[in-house]
Amino acid sequence: MIERLVFFGTPQFAVPTLDALHAAGRTPVLVVSQPTRTAGRGRQSVAPPVAQWAQDHGVALVQTDAVKDPQFLASLQEIEPCLAVVVAFGQIFRKQLLVLPRLGCMNLHASLLPAYRGASPIVAAVRHGETEAGVTTMMMERGLDSGPVLLQRALAVGDNETAGELSIRLSEIGAELVVETLYRWEQGDLSATRQQHELATHAPMLERSLGELDWTSSAPVIHNLVRAFDPWPGTKSNFRGAAVAIKRTLLGKRSSVADGSARPGQVLELDADVLWVKAGCDQALGLVELQRQGKRSVSARDFVNGMRVAPGEFFGTVAAD
Repeated sequence: MIERLVFFGTPQFAVPTLDALHAAGRTPVLVVSQPTRTAGRGRQSVAPPVAQWAQDHGVALVQTDAVKDPQFLASLQEIEPCLAVVVAFGQIFRKQLLVLPRLGCMNLHASLLPAYRGASPIVAAVRHGETEAGVTTMMMERGLDSGPVLLQRALAVGDNETAGELSIRLSEIGAELVVETLYRWEQGDLSATRQQHELATHAPMLERSLGELDWTSSAPVIHNLVRAFDPWPGTKSNFRGAAVAIKRTLLGKRSSVADGSARPGQVLELDADVLWVKAGCDQALGLVELQRQGKRSVSARDFVNGMRVAPGEFFGTVAAD
């Protein structure tokens, strides 16, 4: 049996895997997480979800922002770990750490590798309009998510599903996959498969500045960006000189301006509870939920009524001639 697991993880995405390991009688002997940091308007200290899980379950916990530190590596060596399980930890593993556990380091990655290697695979999948996403267990090596694949599991992505919603579903099937991987490894029913590196795509770290909408893009491109950047970094567009967060959008209706006079970003009409705005490629995008700065999120109808929005007004930096 694969014993003496050490678990590396930080965000909520990793917690279902800890739950699954614990339920399967494979509770790690040590949990390693990023340090507690301050967050929110009150700058209160907030422990990462993985650290909180370890504290709640009485599991030994180390929080460090430098797994390359010789003192940390020495203390880990004393534990004599059999295998490291890594889920969304957030630090680069160097060779000394990769070879320290007797069986190496196994990672759960939130994509169907070799697609979307890197820091934001779920966001990348939604942003590119993928209809299928998934999770992969793989053995770690010095390259970025380039190690041999152990198992994969896929699921369909909803047309209006956000990255946050997809992340929850992937974390759940990922937890199941980790336990299955360990079981099949012990049974000798598992073989590592080299990735097709020539097919690799990448998912870089996100920046807040990426959330400004470009209304000259097609409606599907904008819709996918809104879905991908929910919950972070969010998308926004200027309206009457102030930034408005675009929380939910909808596809399914082309521009109703037959003479083509409408310009990208221009308000077309409020139809039922959807505010239709002109996008690129002679398409329209439906706005379903919006949020003014410092206000709560509201439906498109409440936004229109509260702001007295009229057809012909503009979102974005485009102004009427």
